[in-house]
Amino acid sequence: MKIPADRSHLRFLGSLIFGSRWLQVPLYLGLIVAQCVYVFLFLKELTHLISHATTFTEQQIMLVVLALIDVVMISNLLVMVIVGGYETFVSRLDLEGHPDQPEWLSHVNASVLKIKLAMAIIGISSIHLLKTFIEAGNLGTPAAKYTEAGVMWQTIIHVIFILSAIGIAYVDYLGRSLDVPSHKSTDGGHKK
Repeated sequence: MKIPADRSHLRFLGSLIFGSRWLQVPLYLGLIVAQCVYVFLFLKELTHLISHATTFTEQQIMLVVLALIDVVMISNLLVMVIVGGYETFVSRLDLEGHPDQPEWLSHVNASVLKIKLAMAIIGISSIHLLKTFIEAGNLGTPAAKYTEAGVMWQTIIHVIFILSAIGIAYVDYLGRSLDVPSHKSTDGGHKK
């Protein structure tokens, strides 16, 4: 059976559009390079902590440890975007049965990925806010890194992140509740 000429153009266009997803591969490879930079940053901060372990105050150690946690959380965010994004938008990773397959990857979709990313961003924001609060004792002194307005804005932005994540989760919940099939049958709307 021969496809009409006008339909063959549509099929080619559809194939071209579907194939364009492979243009994202360099973006994910770039994020892997960024992950390598974060590994280097982590090792640099860890070396800094170890070399000054006897001279740092408890507060300075806490701030460096929080910076290390921050790097790890951003790195986790990168992994979620790289692995989840590639699996969702480009191609399957074919990891069935792999012992290291992340549990969340088996049920990842764009909606789940958005919620996980929002939660990761809240975690990263929490670490930054905690570092700010620890250093807030210096407000008003020449050693202060932040102003009162800066602390206030960081807090407001953090609350907006939380509200955004709640909004994303609520919209996802509404979407899933609308997808639930009706239990009504065709005999007047009653179950048999």
